[in-house]
Amino acid sequence: MKTMILIAVAMAGGLTAADHQTFTGVITDTMCGKKHGMLPGQSDEKCIAACVKGSSSQYALYDGKVVLKLSDQKTPAKYAAQKVKVTGTLNEKTQTIKVISIEPEN
Repeated sequence: MKTMILIAVAMAGGLTAADHQTFTGVITDTMCGKKHGMLPGQSDEKCIAACVKGSSSQYALYDGKVVLKLSDQKTPAKYAAQKVKVTGTLNEKTQTIKVISIEPEN
């Protein structure tokens, strides 16, 4: 009986880990998305920071095709306009990644 419980727990843990995906793209914001220009003459990094600070815009990941919102709104600040790898789970309905980790892409 103990063995069956341990196997069930191990399988459930394995399914959870399998749900995690790695997404690669550039940290942006939901207002500007793939193209920044709200602040002419400013860097993309400054535009992203201003959009997130001054409006209802949120940090997001642009993967080259779509803009995906990020559940973590603190960590992306240090990676604004940089290419990163985000590990997490995508909620396709809300187009939001539940973030586990964010790290720079090498």
